[in-house]
Amino acid sequence: MQQYLRIKSQHPGILVFYRMGDFYELFYEDAEKAARLLNLTLTARGASAGAPVRMAGVPAVSVDQYLARLVRLGESVAICEQVGDPALSRGPVERRVVRIVTPGTLTDQSLLSAKADAVLAAVCYAGPAQDAVAIAWLVLASGDLRLTQTSAGELASEFARIGPAEIVIAESERNRLRTTVPVHPTPDWHFDAQRGRQLLCEALAVSSLRAFGLDDRPLALRACAGLLEYAQQTQGQRLAHVTKLRVEEKSDFVGLDPISRRNLELTEAMREADGPTLLSVLDHCATGMGSRRLRHTLHHPMRTPDAVRTRHDIIESLLQADLAARMLAALAPVPDLDRIASRIALRSARPRELAALRDCAPALAQAAHLGGELAAQSARELASALVPSVALVQRLTSALLAEPAYSARDGDVIRSGFDTELDELRSLRDNAGQFLVELEARERARTGIANLRVEYNRVHGFYIEVSNGQSEKVPQDYRRRQTLKNAERYITPELKAFEDRALSAQERARSREKELFDALLHGLHDEVQELLRNAEAIATVDMLAAMASHARAAHWVRPQIVDEPGLAIEGARHAVVERALDDYMPNDCHLGPQRRMLIITGPNMGGKSTYMRSIALIVLLAYCGSYVPADRARIGPVDRILTRIGAADDLARGASTFLVEMTEAAAILNSAGPESLVLMDEIGRGTSTFDGMALAAAIVRALVEENACMTLFATHYFEITALATQLAAVANVHVAATQTGDKLVFLHQVREGPANQSHGLAVAALAGVPRTVIAHARELLAQLERGHSVGGAQLDLFAPRGAAALAAAPVPAQPRLQRPAPPDRLRERLRHIEPDQLTPRAALELLYELHSLAAPVGPEPH
Repeated sequence: MQQYLRIKSQHPGILVFYRMGDFYELFYEDAEKAARLLNLTLTARGASAGAPVRMAGVPAVSVDQYLARLVRLGESVAICEQVGDPALSRGPVERRVVRIVTPGTLTDQSLLSAKADAVLAAVCYAGPAQDAVAIAWLVLASGDLRLTQTSAGELASEFARIGPAEIVIAESERNRLRTTVPVHPTPDWHFDAQRGRQLLCEALAVSSLRAFGLDDRPLALRACAGLLEYAQQTQGQRLAHVTKLRVEEKSDFVGLDPISRRNLELTEAMREADGPTLLSVLDHCATGMGSRRLRHTLHHPMRTPDAVRTRHDIIESLLQADLAARMLAALAPVPDLDRIASRIALRSARPRELAALRDCAPALAQAAHLGGELAAQSARELASALVPSVALVQRLTSALLAEPAYSARDGDVIRSGFDTELDELRSLRDNAGQFLVELEARERARTGIANLRVEYNRVHGFYIEVSNGQSEKVPQDYRRRQTLKNAERYITPELKAFEDRALSAQERARSREKELFDALLHGLHDEVQELLRNAEAIATVDMLAAMASHARAAHWVRPQIVDEPGLAIEGARHAVVERALDDYMPNDCHLGPQRRMLIITGPNMGGKSTYMRSIALIVLLAYCGSYVPADRARIGPVDRILTRIGAADDLARGASTFLVEMTEAAAILNSAGPESLVLMDEIGRGTSTFDGMALAAAIVRALVEENACMTLFATHYFEITALATQLAAVANVHVAATQTGDKLVFLHQVREGPANQSHGLAVAALAGVPRTVIAHARELLAQLERGHSVGGAQLDLFAPRGAAALAAAPVPAQPRLQRPAPPDRLRERLRHIEPDQLTPRAALELLYELHSLAAPVGPEPH
């Protein structure tokens, strides 16, 4: 146990899988913890310091499935392998930790999700009195290294964008970080700026970091130091495939805070874990690389118009040539090249992964040929980077069997004819009987002994048996091995050499194959960067082909990305919801410098939230480089998409629905700018009517007059619609519905002007509220509309700013704010009807519209 205890002392706080024969064993506290987490049998064997040694184990052949379960639980595991030769060892065979498996440092395919990256991040704070924070992160399975610097207040937004599986932080700063992600504190001296500079220069093969803008950013260098030190420690070697660094700036991407990513359901559904998301709708990718690129793209909409238009050009070329489906079919057999390349660099690639790399060459050649036919120059350039080098494919073809074993340790990996020594060992292993027959025939001919026999037994090995009557014919080179009653058994130098080779041929063949495979991996190191470039091109082509395929099937269009501010979207549809409906009602949205806010009214279930989300998703998709679900879309600059939709308590943090709502609203008011798109749904509903209405009115004014952002503002406070008469940049729209008796019909059409009633009682009836309750509510509503429950003066919420400050003396009662009288829209609408051109469906919709226009106008109930 001394060897185990020494190794365990070097890796406190993590589980140690200690290899013993065909099992990985755990001892003491590790055994108890693993037994609890993995449902293993806990046993005891022997004693140490007078106490039984508790232990549990897992079979080596199925260790990956246990590691996967532990990683999902946020645990880290040190893999301790037997590295010494038992035949040469005195005492315990030498063992050492060869790698550490943690949630953020996964490279094995069996432990990784095909459609998501495992990201390791390091966080470094500037100091107690400073707000700056540096984040460095690495996808070890692909060698993707990135870096950014932000403020402590933006840390949650950055984590939502990056999606780390594990975070490394200095021990002294651990208490400053609040997150549900597994955190690994490391010694403070790991976060040393000079060490970070050294590690980056070695990785990037440069003498200066000036080209990356890091010469005067010590905080960023400290974060890189902590990240790379930890990553190299877990792998037990230098990260040879990490040779590029991207420094990301806030201006590179359209900003999305965690709330907006959740509200828009980009990659995770809000209510059901397996519910539909934007990613699940778009992910027609043929490879894991494409799916991961799509996920990354949806969380990183670009703000560079030229880069966005380049993607649009490639999708347009695929659609014009009708090649999207054929491109996806060509890419279907392609394995995860980026992960294979990284495992080659880490010398952990398996034979079957290299065989898959070899076998995908024809498929990539076909994809490259298809890409070469596209009209867009950028598409042809991408296609030319798809195919790995011919020399690489030839090397793998000459070295590997058509279907190699899973592991090089199992043998049967290297092709016959690749190595003479291996071929001889295999021949000895597989053809020993034939050699003995040939040797016997030669010896009979040489000695003239007709009854000479060459045989084998486990005690004496191989021998030549000669009867006593023929012993005078035995040659001089025969050496006596055994004497029997009627015969002598001999060994010759040739037979002895064969015996030495044959008896160890199988083990030596496996050992030789392992040597050859390791040499092959070493020789492939020079190909790693080229393979990563191939993988980059494959992921991009796969993603864009999937986007093109969906655009054709769902009738999406190419958006115009323009420099002029504003949005002009016609026939907008929700990218996810439209798939669940047979007859989706599209709507328009026009925003610009003179029309910065739409106040949206209408009943619950009428589609206000769906409409707002559809506009936000169209903008996001456009800046991701995708086509969009609309008839036409013209989109100006957008720097952020900010949403406040829905409401929920955060009981764990002691926050009520209203506090959560106000916190989200404050975040929007403090960060939105003229190029931001803001979605606000039913703000102020978590408190009393008048408080909520006052807050909503004040927030509307601030968004229009101070933030000057593009806003979709949904509300049930009809009084808010009066702001359109006071603020030139505000317009009213409503989601149409009509009610005939007790029947409520949602038209899901967004029309100009405010709604004329809320249909709240009809929605309640649809929800199953008892009729007696509805009837009582209708009586109370009538009283409220007559003003019976309203007494005294009412504050005019929409008076000019500062008017409330004049109320030092009692204020005379003010008439309640009434809805402005609408124009005679019914007659105007009837005048433009052409009855002979109406379809039956159009006539029905027109009837509902006329009924709505003819409805009496009264105060909006609260």
